[in-house]
Amino acid sequence: MLKFILKRLGLAFLVAITVSIISFILLYLSGDPATALAGEGATSADIQAINELYGFDRPLVMQYLSWFGGALTGDFGESYYFKMPVSTLLADRLSVTMLLGVCGISFALLTAVPLGVLAAMRPNSLIDRFSLFLSVAGQAMPSFWFGLILVVVFSIKLRWLPASGASTPAHFILPTIVLGYYAMPAIMRLTRAGMLEVLSSDYIRTARAKGAPEHVVLFKHALRNAIIPVVSLAAVQMGFMLGGSIVVESIFALHGAGFLAYESISRNDLPTVQALILIFSMFYIVFTFLADVLNAWLDPRMRSS
Repeated sequence: MLKFILKRLGLAFLVAITVSIISFILLYLSGDPATALAGEGATSADIQAINELYGFDRPLVMQYLSWFGGALTGDFGESYYFKMPVSTLLADRLSVTMLLGVCGISFALLTAVPLGVLAAMRPNSLIDRFSLFLSVAGQAMPSFWFGLILVVVFSIKLRWLPASGASTPAHFILPTIVLGYYAMPAIMRLTRAGMLEVLSSDYIRTARAKGAPEHVVLFKHALRNAIIPVVSLAAVQMGFMLGGSIVVESIFALHGAGFLAYESISRNDLPTVQALILIFSMFYIVFTFLADVLNAWLDPRMRSS
């Protein structure tokens, strides 16, 4: 197990270095950053002053090493638009997005996995068709439309839940449902397919023939093996929720990192965009690594891969 973990750590480190290089290069994809900062009416002297101020006149490799060294210590530079350290912006905004992402994936797993198991236990039954309906509706329904419908019904008409803000736990209920419902269809289908395959296996028939209780057969033998691909999918979905919550945060006025990404891109705030891309990519890498370790613990055969 230790060898497997070290191997995955080495792979994650290489991916992280690659992502950091790509994040840094993004600064130059839109053209000369000094010219963009100086504005349309800037003179060559203004551009030269900006080059010297931000170090754009140094060799590219030295700029990357300086930026990466600062990123390792949490220093991502200063925001061009907000005129404050990017690390301060991230500290203020990431907590909202992290909480929303954890709540969203928890809602998706706690809803989709039981429905997938029940659908697999009773194929073509009412619960199976209901799960299929939820899966199709979740894929077909845009998140912004679903969020607006929930606001109209539960906030405006019934007045049960707040429509915007992040000051109380109640403010996260509707965003959690919207964000989690988007991930439910894939998790539900994968759980159902895995359980159907496992329940038809020889070792499940053997366990039942030996008189094992049905709940032991389902949860100890079947679900343990069927859940392995779901763990990997949940890690990817969690990374997506953290990096792709822009729409949900905009609808419910949750000023998290997703909304900060929208603001930074629209205002050409390149240091903040760089930091957000790096941070969200690190989340993907960490969650994927943890999913690999958990899968290796669930299925020892994966440790030799």
